[in-house]
Amino acid sequence: QVRLVESGGGLVQAGESLRLSCVASGTISGYTAMGWYRQAPGNQREFVAGITVGGDTNYADSVTGRCTISRDHRKNSVYLQMNTLKPEDTAIYYCFLRRLGHNFWGQGTQVTVSS
Repeated sequence: QVRLVESGGGLVQAGESLRLSCVASGTISGYTAMGWYRQAPGNQREFVAGITVGGDTNYADSVTGRCTISRDHRKNSVYLQMNTLKPEDTAIYYCFLRRLGHNFWGQGTQVTVSS
């Protein structure tokens, strides 16, 4: 059983920042990556950022230069620092953990950016 708990979402104005956090627990040994997806109303879930256990990072073009993903391996946690937020960043942000070729998901945290 894998459990992922996100936090840090909220309502902000355009141009402001947020830091999302995700803590993993349960049977997570051997996981290979963690990161974030998001889903806006009426849209499919889309990749935002990921980080491997080796520290390699990957970002969606839409957030490159504005977001930074980091991790604390000792705390089984991953973070997403989001700067210069835009209204189009409004979505539910889901943490994921990849283990044995399978993605596990958190419940999501809402991010709303007002113009």
